[in-house]
Amino acid sequence: KDFRKGLLKKGACYGDDACFVARHRSADVLGVADGVGGWRDYGVDPSQFSGTLMRTCERLVKEGRFVPSNPIGILTTSYCELLQNKVPLLGSSTACIVVLDRTSHRLHTANLGDSGFLVVRGGEVVHRSDEQQHYFNTPFQLSIAPPEAEGVVLSDSPDAADSTSFDVQLGDIILTATDGLFDNMPDYMILQELKKLKNSNYESIQQTARSIAEQAHELAYDPNYMSPFAQFACDNGLNVRGGKPDDITVLLSIVAEYTD
Repeated sequence: KDFRKGLLKKGACYGDDACFVARHRSADVLGVADGVGGWRDYGVDPSQFSGTLMRTCERLVKEGRFVPSNPIGILTTSYCELLQNKVPLLGSSTACIVVLDRTSHRLHTANLGDSGFLVVRGGEVVHRSDEQQHYFNTPFQLSIAPPEAEGVVLSDSPDAADSTSFDVQLGDIILTATDGLFDNMPDYMILQELKKLKNSNYESIQQTARSIAEQAHELAYDPNYMSPFAQFACDNGLNVRGGKPDDITVLLSIVAEYTD
């Protein structure tokens, strides 16, 4: 059934990931989201939901309509705005929001589903998000379904997001990404790439983020590689090998002294 009455062009293929970076006088905020690709089977472009969700989060931050210590609040307000649209925006998405409070020097996070973050200090992972799955390859997700599909389409509340808060230090590396990265690169490979990050200037950070994404993309199409996703599948009784082709979004940042 085509819920969107043909708005998705036949044969079209879109990237389903979305992200944002927003600054406010009180905090720096990053977010990633991964639209659920299964909606494409019903004529719905999955990128519209994830993209609108992230753009709304970005606007809320820029308008100061958030509390740094409550990233779930950003996600909740954004999702509620989508629900209140006169024309329903159908779809589903995972989401991960990280907020660096400039006053307290604490990182506040909210993660719903299988996108996530890593905090690296001294070459080691000191904090990481917990993946949320209902069952194998079915992550927690925000959803808006047509009336006839309510109760059938999987949908979680923003309050179901895993929330953490902890202090960060100057020089800490914060990597936020969609599952396309984590399904194809284990932590040790990511750490190897991060060792190439020589300083905190924009060009170096951008080059390293691109290198990580490109390596994950290459591994995703290696049929003989035992990827984290393949290992997870094997742990669930499935005989799977190779990478997992997917959209890959990587946001890389370093905690530094604030300059106005």
